[in-house]
Amino acid sequence: MKKVFSISLILAGFLGFGQIATGTTIPNSRWTFGGGLGLGFGSNSSFNLQVAPRVGYKITDQLEGGLLGNVSWQTSDYYKSTMFGIGPFVNYYFARSFFAGASLQQYFINSQDKFDGYKYRTDETALYLGGGYMQPLGNNAFAQFGIMYNVLWKEQSSIFSTAFIPSVGFVVGL
Repeated sequence: MKKVFSISLILAGFLGFGQIATGTTIPNSRWTFGGGLGLGFGSNSSFNLQVAPRVGYKITDQLEGGLLGNVSWQTSDYYKSTMFGIGPFVNYYFARSFFAGASLQQYFINSQDKFDGYKYRTDETALYLGGGYMQPLGNNAFAQFGIMYNVLWKEQSSIFSTAFIPSVGFVVGL
């Protein structure tokens, strides 16, 4: 239930923020801007806040490359953690409503157990491949909904619980 609630909050935040950004397009510019925000609450006083900006450049009308970043703060009764990620992405757009994409992300994770103070630091590389659907919001703004698969994910050693992640965000300038 908490996953459904968290996903609903994330979607509402993305769509609301995307509506605000529709009047900020830059005419005849090849630059694109966007990203997403995430907010989650759960049991054991858990809280999660994520900020994920992106900037891209339209190489052609269908091909875009750029840089993604993300910061995630998590806390609960038992632990607290911070995760930073950065890396390049490429998206190919077709039929003006769909996209296929790839993203290489390097994550840096700091976590601390609240009971015994044990600190854990690690990093992980993820190569996401996937695609999805784009919903026009007006002018050159779009909401993007998709799914990505981390081809480098290893069940026994990854910090992530699954190789699949939802891809929800917005972009202005396409």
